[in-house]
Amino acid sequence: MARFRVRHLALGRIAEHEVEAAHERAVLLALAAQLGKPVKGDALLKVWAVADRGDGVPTTPTAKTGARWSRPVAFPLRLFCQELAVLLEAGIPLVESLVTLREKESAPSVVAVLSGLIDDLRHGQTLAQAMRTRPAAFSTLLIASVEASQRTGHTPGALRQHAAYLAWVGGMRDKLVSAAIYPMILITASLLVITFLTVFVVPRFAEIYEGMGGELPWLSGLLLRAGQAVGEHPWPVVAGLAGLLMGAVVAWRAPRVRRAMAQRLWHLPVVGERLRLVELATLYRTLGLLLQAGVAVVAALEASAELVNPSLRLALGRATQRVMEGARLSDSFQDQALTTPVSLRMIRVGEHTGELGPMLERAAIFYDEELARFTDWVGRVVSPVLMLVMGVLIGGIVVLMYLPIFQVAEQIQ
Repeated sequence: MARFRVRHLALGRIAEHEVEAAHERAVLLALAAQLGKPVKGDALLKVWAVADRGDGVPTTPTAKTGARWSRPVAFPLRLFCQELAVLLEAGIPLVESLVTLREKESAPSVVAVLSGLIDDLRHGQTLAQAMRTRPAAFSTLLIASVEASQRTGHTPGALRQHAAYLAWVGGMRDKLVSAAIYPMILITASLLVITFLTVFVVPRFAEIYEGMGGELPWLSGLLLRAGQAVGEHPWPVVAGLAGLLMGAVVAWRAPRVRRAMAQRLWHLPVVGERLRLVELATLYRTLGLLLQAGVAVVAALEASAELVNPSLRLALGRATQRVMEGARLSDSFQDQALTTPVSLRMIRVGEHTGELGPMLERAAIFYDEELARFTDWVGRVVSPVLMLVMGVLIGGIVVLMYLPIFQVAEQIQ
């Protein structure tokens, strides 16, 4: 008898057991005998032989998975919303739709989430209730949208709207990242060149000029003395630079540091206003999504508070309190500086026509276009400015290194 390690689904969770069987095809029967209950074949995720020394090292993956040990895969929320909406619109029942989605998945972590949803639905829970017990996979925004849509019978529409919302968030993030990539590459390359000149080239020139004697220009002397000090102690300098880099990375990963930096960015003249528009666009789109799904205004405001920047969260909380006291949304937002002249008029039109959700989404689209123009402008202006600054720095170092040679040449003439 050989020993096998079995990873399988049990009540929506991944479990592992070790069984003895004559061969791999008999593992299912051995597992059922050990658990004392039948086990379906599609519940098996992975089976591997265990080495005789008992260390549990996987040696023979099954043909079912054909996969090696890997990290859990993040739940593909956007794809899930799109595909589930298509299946529901085709008239397939909810449980059967989820089973269909599970059958096409190969990642154990995704299969576990879908199996848990299916089990909860079969035990009488609603889709929103089943999602709420899995906050790592499903956002509060999606849960609120699905819960409201189940009352109105428009769950496929809510899923499609949430998929579109996730696409917008991803697109906004990609735009910001793409706008920052080239400047960051330029800054990094320039810093590497400056470091190379300071650590390796300047010390060599310092040795040459020291042997020549004579008085050096003040700036050249300052640069060469610094380069000479670096040349005499290169490893402490390299270690210090590496320590600064690691410290910056560690500090950036700290939420408190990121919040402090974000607060400083918000107070910059041009950047702060654009960041505010990004947050307002996120707020309007989130509110519009929830209101169109049938969520009440107060509940939509409370759910949106989790997604906005902390600098807006306090103002949004005060606006929510005013709405609970009976004030209109437009007046509450205006009092807390959560509008611009354009968005304020659009929100008021939405209140008068009863189309507040779609109007909030239009306001978000308006700011999307403005932010796209700003991002394009930044890409055209910032990159040349950075190239100019870095060129002046690197060129200045080179000129200061060669300036004493020019002076010696003049003296010879």
